[in-house]
Amino acid sequence: MRLNKYIASCGVCSRREADKLIDEGRVTINGEKAVFGIDVTDTDTVFVDGKKIEPLDEKIVIAYYKPVGVTCTEKDKYAEKTVIEDLGFDKRVTYAGRLDKDSEGLLLMSNDGELINSMMKGSMKHEKEYEVTVDMDVTGDFLKAMSSGMYLKELDRRTRPCEVKKTGKRSFNIILTQGLNRQIRRMCAALGANVVKLKRIRVMNVKLKDYDLTPGKYVVLSDQVVKKLYKDAGIAR
Repeated sequence: MRLNKYIASCGVCSRREADKLIDEGRVTINGEKAVFGIDVTDTDTVFVDGKKIEPLDEKIVIAYYKPVGVTCTEKDKYAEKTVIEDLGFDKRVTYAGRLDKDSEGLLLMSNDGELINSMMKGSMKHEKEYEVTVDMDVTGDFLKAMSSGMYLKELDRRTRPCEVKKTGKRSFNIILTQGLNRQIRRMCAALGANVVKLKRIRVMNVKLKDYDLTPGKYVVLSDQVVKKLYKDAGIAR
């Protein structure tokens, strides 16, 4: 198994983050500094930051309601409160897809880095659904522009066409299949609107409304829900 995939299977982080750990010289195999692309066998001993790691016996997926004001990061001395601190879970987990500090809603978290990696791949086009309120009336032209795909100058990227549905005079639901930085806020700003409230209500097959969660609370997902999540993510479990 490739080293970055092995590190992810141990629940340390995603494969992308594992590559950073390797590059920073924080990973060793059998006492030697690890290099990119190396394979790990059952007889090898792997350490990250001086701590031995091993594949997980139990894979956990959590649905967590991130409150406004909590930062999506594992460690940040400047953050008032991180998701890890707010969650207070007794096992190490990380998140799939950030929500910015001013946004709230569903955040899926797991100790399985391979699942996290798959869920964050833009090429997989996994759906994420949001409720959005803005400070101007939602018109037909606004909905058309949002749904058709638009060029974001500051990112030099064009958004994918998406499904947008008006839910009120100044509110709408939007389903994204990509995760550009502050994408919804940037899209709205490009049309002259500021986001007043942004709430993620669904990630793939997991819906926030199916769980009696208030901000800051979480639930460990059932095996049935997790099984479908893995299947949709294209991962054998």
